[in-house]
Amino acid sequence: MIRSRYRIAAVAAAITAAASLAACGSDSARTGVDAGPPKPGGTLRYGLSVAPTCSDPAQSSTNQSLYLSRQIVDSLTDQDPETGELKPWLAQSWEVSPDAKVFTFHLVDGVTFSDGTPLTAESVRKTFDSVITLGAAKTPLGASYLTNYAATIPVDKLTARVEFSKPNAQFLQATSTAQLGILAEATTAKPAEQRCTGDNVGSGPFTYANYRQDASATLVKRAGYHWGSAVFAHRGEAYLDKIEFTVVPESGVRTGSLGSGQLDAISDALPQDAPQIEATGGRILSTANPGVPFGLQPNVTRGPLRDAAVRQALLPAIDRKQLIDTVLGPQFKTATSSLASSTPGYQDLSSTLTYDQARARGILDRAGWTPGGDGIRVKNGERLAFSVLFSQVFAGNQAILELVQQQLRQIGVELKLDLVAGAEYTARQNSKDYDSLYYNSTRADGDILRTAFSVDGRNLNARERIPALDDALDGQLSTGDTAARTALIQTAQKSVLDSGLWIPTVELSQAIGAGSTVQDLKFEASARLQFFDTWLSGR
Repeated sequence: MIRSRYRIAAVAAAITAAASLAACGSDSARTGVDAGPPKPGGTLRYGLSVAPTCSDPAQSSTNQSLYLSRQIVDSLTDQDPETGELKPWLAQSWEVSPDAKVFTFHLVDGVTFSDGTPLTAESVRKTFDSVITLGAAKTPLGASYLTNYAATIPVDKLTARVEFSKPNAQFLQATSTAQLGILAEATTAKPAEQRCTGDNVGSGPFTYANYRQDASATLVKRAGYHWGSAVFAHRGEAYLDKIEFTVVPESGVRTGSLGSGQLDAISDALPQDAPQIEATGGRILSTANPGVPFGLQPNVTRGPLRDAAVRQALLPAIDRKQLIDTVLGPQFKTATSSLASSTPGYQDLSSTLTYDQARARGILDRAGWTPGGDGIRVKNGERLAFSVLFSQVFAGNQAILELVQQQLRQIGVELKLDLVAGAEYTARQNSKDYDSLYYNSTRADGDILRTAFSVDGRNLNARERIPALDDALDGQLSTGDTAARTALIQTAQKSVLDSGLWIPTVELSQAIGAGSTVQDLKFEASARLQFFDTWLSGR
């Protein structure tokens, strides 16, 4: 066993990619004027673009949900957003077996949950066991991180040994995520639905004061907090007394409220909002999300998407630069692979995704799809038409897909937009009731490909086994060698595109409008907001 106290030792470092997590823009809010040293106190008023889906960190999957739930839960480790290095948080040190099947964590003494109960190795066991109980339908990311989970053994009060039946090379990085944040028994003992109501008990620097689904939430500072992550800039309690979250779906209303001082920060600030925000001394903060970029995931058992040639034709049919220029703005990037460019293990496959409608038409011509009277192609009496199921978890989704719809029609493909609420989206996703899905998935580790595409997981493509892809996805989970793992992740990226299992569009970036008084609003490694170091000046 190899011991590591303040950094990943050789084997552990090999388990996570050592690549830097590059941000596309500033990762913290500072005004151009020196605001002086941080000052405690005050309430930060934040405008969310869409409603959180659940207050439980384990069940949170959207950025807007995680902006809240990340603040109330601590994780065993934290990931440095600049270097990708894992650093201590609730675990002051850890050991990893050479075969990546046993992970032993030594917990910080004196940590308590917000209900006063102590953090122990038993807390780790009950947290991870509860993720398994919730299952992939409720916590798809957490369940994927615990693939082949055998047990958590409390060796003593502050030592937890997590065991897997097979190697799980991605697990150490997964312990830095909110989905595997450690919760008190008061939360882990509850059924899934009750865990979404806002009374979750964690050990984080904030606690829920109230939570109103689809409307608002308030977090308050945790008195006595002193066990923050080694990534945090200061020790002790958070600076802010309170964070008030309000759901403000209309972009113009969010921006106007920021400019008038009714809000201090807002989600999804659009390029056209920048002049108004900057005119009042504010700024737009942005960072690129690692993981799987936005794209369409076809159900390969339904309609014309059964034809691999159709899926291949869709890749060059989309003008991704037009999506950026028309809908989003310069802080966003076109997707150039099945992984976002800030993800460890990313490989540039932009040549496969070059916009070329003549190439797309040629693929369809050779496959026997011929233009019909209305311009939509037909083969054996079947129209080249399919729908895409999506929700507004990101404010730009509908506008992006409307433009993709226009682009695909130019090559004779009819794309039907199926916009639904989050609950219906989740239900239909779980039952595979769709022609295609549109979403992204954020994680600062290339194993996110396995979560999204493994035939042995949720298998949202509803596909049969593809040896080149599935062997690579399984293999990267089993190797502790950095170079070998990266090579397998890159093989998987290419295989996903070659098989037409993902039609990438754009990389997600977080674009946050911050008012002039907001200081040190930061992004963590997975591009979610971290409010621990944030403070307010001029109040």
